[in-house]
Amino acid sequence: MKSEPDDYMRAIEAALFVAEAPMTPAELKLHVGDGDMAAALEGLADAYAGRGINLVERGGRWHFQTAPDLAHILRREKDEPRKLSRAAMETLAIIAYHEPVSRAEIEAIRGVQVAKGTLDVLMEAGWVRPAGRREVPGRPLIYATSVDFLSHFGLSSRRDLPGLEDLRAAGLLDPVDLALEAMGGQSVLENDEEEA
Repeated sequence: MKSEPDDYMRAIEAALFVAEAPMTPAELKLHVGDGDMAAALEGLADAYAGRGINLVERGGRWHFQTAPDLAHILRREKDEPRKLSRAAMETLAIIAYHEPVSRAEIEAIRGVQVAKGTLDVLMEAGWVRPAGRREVPGRPLIYATSVDFLSHFGLSSRRDLPGLEDLRAAGLLDPVDLALEAMGGQSVLENDEEEA
């Protein structure tokens, strides 16, 4: 049998319930005062686990959200946002894995110039934000992902992004030799060995 929440936990629950945006523990403390914040948040998260709404932490900020298995019930007819272009997806991935990163660094990784509209679309979606300026000549603007990016993709932090082994296991990063072999070509390594 679960124990009843104490007044401190109830105050945190109320503050999060009426909050317009996810809150950090420091922001919560301004509303509810001092106490064992970590234990109270974990206790609330446990209490809401398996219910219609869950208390979740995304990027160091806490908020209530609809349980993922019930989200379809609350969907309304709305304009479907346009799909991101391949350039925008590549740019978002580069920013997520290399942040903070400048436009020139994005272009160096992609090998092509980044259209201004690409970064604008990502900022309009709320997934990318300006993160200051690099302390080098010209002081270029640098970009980073936002808390909305973490929330949209269900990540607690950037550490939850899939690594190389995860991507390879999902078949998203086939080695070049396997791709060439599938096309009936010969491996670059085999060609080098034959010439030697």
